[in-house]
Amino acid sequence: MPKVKTPRWGWALTGSGHFFKECLDMIGGLEHVDLFVTRAADEVVRMYKQELALPKSARVFRDTTASAAPVGNFYYGVYHTLVLAPATSNTVAKCVFGISDTLATNVFAQAGKCRVAAIVFACDTAPELETEAPKGMVKVYPRRIDLENTERLKSFEATRVVETLAELSEALDRRKRELRDG
Repeated sequence: MPKVKTPRWGWALTGSGHFFKECLDMIGGLEHVDLFVTRAADEVVRMYKQELALPKSARVFRDTTASAAPVGNFYYGVYHTLVLAPATSNTVAKCVFGISDTLATNVFAQAGKCRVAAIVFACDTAPELETEAPKGMVKVYPRRIDLENTERLKSFEATRVVETLAELSEALDRRKRELRDG
């Protein structure tokens, strides 16, 4: 299969509500983006009563196949960047240990195997956090293993782990500049 004319952003949503609405807003600001929606993310979209207001060029892939068939596009140069945001502690742990049994973890694995840059917005990054639940703000206390896995993920090749919305926005802007400047 020949290389595509305009490589795309890949964005994987997991089952985290941590800055979920803000991540959806950021997706809306990208051109040529494919959204990978896990089964858990599908539930979160409904719990948070969100509409997916996506750019016209966006495509949505849902976690409906056992083999995560859409990941094959990584082999053919369809994607220049994968964004995994927001990423649950479960997704981060699976990525760290090479488990790819959901659409999000599978696209992360394939991005790595195909040397596609990845930006991961990890949810569990501090011993105490405030996050939005469907009924309002709550405090959460990530476990030591969750924090350790986030640190481990930072050592992965071509992977940038961000811990705040500001860092995610900056990482997206930086990647846009890299792509523009070649």
